[in-house]
Amino acid sequence: MSNFKIYDKWDQYDNTDKKCREGLATALQFFFSLPDSNIPERFKGNDPISKKFQEKHNGMKKLQQMQAFGTLNDFPASAKEIIDKFHELTIYDNGYEQIFDVRDYSSSRRDGFSMSTTASGLTFRKVLTGEKLYVYAMSGSKEYVYFDYYGGALAWDKKLFDNQDYWTLEDNAIEFRNEAYRIRAATFYALIEAVTGTAGFADIAWQVGNDTLAAGTRGYTASRDAATMNLAAQTILLATQNSGYNISPQNASFIVLAPIQLRDRVKMALNFTLDNVAGSPTIIDYTFTPIITTMLTVTDHYWVILPKKKMKAGYRMDLTTFTSFDMLSYTESAAGWMAFGGGIGDTDQLERCDTAL
Repeated sequence: MSNFKIYDKWDQYDNTDKKCREGLATALQFFFSLPDSNIPERFKGNDPISKKFQEKHNGMKKLQQMQAFGTLNDFPASAKEIIDKFHELTIYDNGYEQIFDVRDYSSSRRDGFSMSTTASGLTFRKVLTGEKLYVYAMSGSKEYVYFDYYGGALAWDKKLFDNQDYWTLEDNAIEFRNEAYRIRAATFYALIEAVTGTAGFADIAWQVGNDTLAAGTRGYTASRDAATMNLAAQTILLATQNSGYNISPQNASFIVLAPIQLRDRVKMALNFTLDNVAGSPTIIDYTFTPIITTMLTVTDHYWVILPKKKMKAGYRMDLTTFTSFDMLSYTESAAGWMAFGGGIGDTDQLERCDTAL
């Protein structure tokens, strides 16, 4: 039974034994919590189960780094380590966690968090001898983001236990976990796409490349996409230059969030060079990190985003399970709950880019 991913004592499981039921509940919670960026309170201790969780959680984080265009230092040291961890763990679309400033509220009793959209308007100016400093007033507002609760339940037919059909039980639990984290990711991607409904929002038009290549010429599309990304980054920098973000054209890093349908175009644009010769400089003027997802509803546009700053997310409850046996339906039930919330306090951090005239 050691090949099971969730519970390695199925052959000893007895539904009438309280310790067995508690062991299964712990194993489910262990499995469901692994993909989360935070370690639940119940697994922060020094007991053997907590230590094992912490080790596997670190392994999951390594694998999640491999989703992006990582460096060699991001990869495990051996092929066996890669195979073992891929066998045990599932890779989730958690790219939004690189975009939002995610805070852990799981140990708090709060129903949400405050997010400031205020700006001081502070300007340094020359002060003459004997002159007092001018005190600048705060402007803007302070919003409160409430945590929403998301839940789902899984009912296992007790006959699956009686007939030792453990593989079906495991497959159902894996689907349950996949769906929970998919919903959380989809919620935050939807929050990004909702920016298009704000007042004054307009897409960055598809730009003409600096090399003025003719349509149909090799590099025509890539050069125009690269010019569009550059303009989007420039627009964000100019719009946020007085926001106190401590960024400049030299140190700012941007995310290119794109639907999977535009993956090739984004890749070509980020690597396109004018001379088509190894070592030639790229047209891209800024630092961009691509994040590709299947969860954007608009598939002919992509986003250029200045991450973190006033894009906030809070995790109030990690995926937490509760189990019970229903004698009337002869089922084992596992209910899972999550609570999280997020907000975008400065829409100037995002620009959506068109890909056609």
